[in-house]
Amino acid sequence: MKRTTRTLKLALPAAVAVLLVLAGCADRGDTPPARDSAVPVVVATVSRQAIPVELSAIGTGQAYKTVSVESQVAGIVQQLHYRPGQFVHKGELLVTLDERPFLAALAQAQANVARDKAQAQLDQAQVGRYQQLYQQGIVPREQYDQYLATFSSAKATVAADEAAVQTAKINLSYCSIYAPISGVTGAQLIYPGAAVKANDVPVLVVINQVSPIYVNFSVPQQYLGSIKQFMARSRLPVEATPRGDSRAEAGDLTFVNNAVDATTGTIQLMGTFANTDHRLWPGQFADVTLRLSEQENALVVPSQTVQTGQDGDYVFVVQRDKTVKVQKVKLGRSVNGFTEIVSGLREGQTVVTDGQIRLVEGTKVYFTKSL
Repeated sequence: MKRTTRTLKLALPAAVAVLLVLAGCADRGDTPPARDSAVPVVVATVSRQAIPVELSAIGTGQAYKTVSVESQVAGIVQQLHYRPGQFVHKGELLVTLDERPFLAALAQAQANVARDKAQAQLDQAQVGRYQQLYQQGIVPREQYDQYLATFSSAKATVAADEAAVQTAKINLSYCSIYAPISGVTGAQLIYPGAAVKANDVPVLVVINQVSPIYVNFSVPQQYLGSIKQFMARSRLPVEATPRGDSRAEAGDLTFVNNAVDATTGTIQLMGTFANTDHRLWPGQFADVTLRLSEQENALVVPSQTVQTGQDGDYVFVVQRDKTVKVQKVKLGRSVNGFTEIVSGLREGQTVVTDGQIRLVEGTKVYFTKSL
């Protein structure tokens, strides 16, 4: 009996110690540090800055000039001096035709000139002789006039022959066909040995001038008045970003169509771009931005700040006690990663830009980064 009592006395302090340890562990689990109960977020300050007034649209490239090169004479294609898709310069040789028929025609025309000039000289000598005989009263006036008319006809024949020589030389020159503009050649439409006709199909080659280049796009008709107003003040800059590219090409608005498209309610516009590196291409889609002016002192937040719910657009505003408040906002334009706030916020407020998915009204937050 004494041994049992002693054992209980020894076990009691150990049991009390275990309970104290367990109690301490339970206290630490129920009371986490303050930061562990807050949500990490990235914040930004509502600020004022100038934002551009812009219109966005989808545009398509259009060649500055398009020329369908045709033969001016009928002949046989002898040689092609270009490759399909090649950049060519104005005056560069593209196609040559067989010159032999035209050389023969030129030689014949030159021979006709020599023959008829000899005949004209003979007729001129006859006129001189009969003029003296007429003045001496030996021959009648009618005979003299006949020789005079023959000489005049011979001179006209020589003039016609000389014109034929010039025509033959021109036709011979048409056997060498040169690029009328600088640009890009299209698909190959003819081959050596093919017979071509004057100003007939198929054409020899199509050349598109792509530097400079046009980009066509359309905007809703309600912006027509503003566009005309700003164009009267200065040239309006246009940017075109080819699909699949991240770098924009700079240009100017150069054309406003003279009528609104009644079927779509849009007005067609055209921008001109230098396109020196040929990033824009005829028929290619591009994202177009037309800048009208700048709005000074606009209230803005980073665009990722704005959330959309069932009741509309809202943002999370950080209060002084580091809790968030849901604030409904009315939005304006979004430009270059910033969104204009028309109403709902004031300058200097702190708003959440990242981490909103874990937030509700009253959630406590701490900042991991400030934009």
